[in-house]
Amino acid sequence: MAKCRTGDISMLIVAENQHQRLALSETVRDCGFTVIDSVNRAQLKRKPIKNKIDVWLIDGDYDDETATLIANTQSKAVLVGFSQAPYFNAVQCYSKWQRKLKRKLAQILEIPTLVTSSIYAHTQPHWQYVVLLGASMGGPSAIKTFLDNLSPNLPICILLAHHFNPSMVETLPRVINRHNNWRCQLITSTRRLQSGHCLIVPINQQIVCDSEGRVIVKDQEWQGGYKPAIGEILKNASDVYGNRLISIIFSGMGKDGSQHLAGIQDNHSQLWAQEPSLSTCPSQPQSIIDSGYCQFVGSPEALAQKLTDYIAEMTQISYSLS
Repeated sequence: MAKCRTGDISMLIVAENQHQRLALSETVRDCGFTVIDSVNRAQLKRKPIKNKIDVWLIDGDYDDETATLIANTQSKAVLVGFSQAPYFNAVQCYSKWQRKLKRKLAQILEIPTLVTSSIYAHTQPHWQYVVLLGASMGGPSAIKTFLDNLSPNLPICILLAHHFNPSMVETLPRVINRHNNWRCQLITSTRRLQSGHCLIVPINQQIVCDSEGRVIVKDQEWQGGYKPAIGEILKNASDVYGNRLISIIFSGMGKDGSQHLAGIQDNHSQLWAQEPSLSTCPSQPQSIIDSGYCQFVGSPEALAQKLTDYIAEMTQISYSLS
């Protein structure tokens, strides 16, 4: 096919394995291509193809039905069959897998610069610590007070796992960053953690963190009664970030977040909680305290000051709210 720029090329990904779809999508987007959709075969059959598709990436059998669909779209290229992508946390193996895919794309699309393009290079994050906030009923007020007293210039990124009603999707980000300079937004697709940002975990889709600071959105719902499942997020983040993770459990009803705490302790992650007597619903922070693993308890203001002091101590740099 004729040479062209990455931004002009649209792709559709077909794979049965959800992790494979995520890996293919991430690699293609990092190369600068446009991903029209990423589906399994059942979804492909149900969805009418309305967009222009230049390239198909098909992980699996190239059957007659798929061939007919491709012929009808007048696509320019088809890549079939890929080795299984390593898990995202296996950074070296995953990067090697991505480089192999890049070489295939560079060859078939006649874009040799893909192999060395800086578009694909991962930049070092500006944050040094991940702060995971867990909350439920009574949480928005406590989280807002906490952020009001915390400088967005700290070398941290914030991930907020909050049980909230779907009707709060639009209002929650606005409520918690009113009168402060934190950038709060709901996670709607895979993205990277950023300093000065508070990313809100969706309630209808699972997420998983990886060692390069990505929050990867999965196309499956949370299991169990808690949405999002704070305990599962805490475990994953602790396994990935270890002593660079500070988790704080605020006001809420129930015990979500108190699972897997022994493993979190083994990872040397920090675990703090809001003072139950100052919480609208004390049961969630109280369950953290009762576990025996909680290292600090305080008001939202005290927790913000504790975090500021902790980061200053660990980085040997003083920070102010201004």
